Amino acid sequence: MIRLADPGDAPILRALQSILPEPAPETLERALSGYGLLLVSTDDTDTPVGYALTLPGDERAYLAELVVAPAARREGRATSLLEATVARLSEDVTTLSLAVSPDNEAARELYETAGFRVVDVDPEYYDSGPALILARTV
Repeated sequence: MIRLADPGDAPILRALQSILPEPAPETLERALSGYGLLLVSTDDTDTPVGYALTLPGDERAYLAELVVAPAARREGRATSLLEATVARLSEDVTTLSLAVSPDNEAARELYETAGFRVVDVDPEYYDSGPALILARTV
């Protein structure tokens, strides 16, 4: 199930965020306070096993983080989170963008399947190296 995150999810979402290679704790904390769109994918007990955090913009929104617990991967959760994110964006938003490491083949495949295309390369995006900037119309 996909639902909006609530404050009680915070400890689990922080733990999920720690899976990311370069997490941004301040971004998650802002989202937990109500800034942006924070959706969770839950298991049968309504416990979050993944989340998508999207930051608003006028005509562009930015998918800042998407993570699924390793034990819950390959179940379609990331795809469902992406679809739910697009469905819940403001009608003023025409483009959704994101950054991904060129080495993260699984994520790149997910995003390309969802209609994202490389629009730029930022050589200094991550502390560890470059990022591909992907975008799609919504």
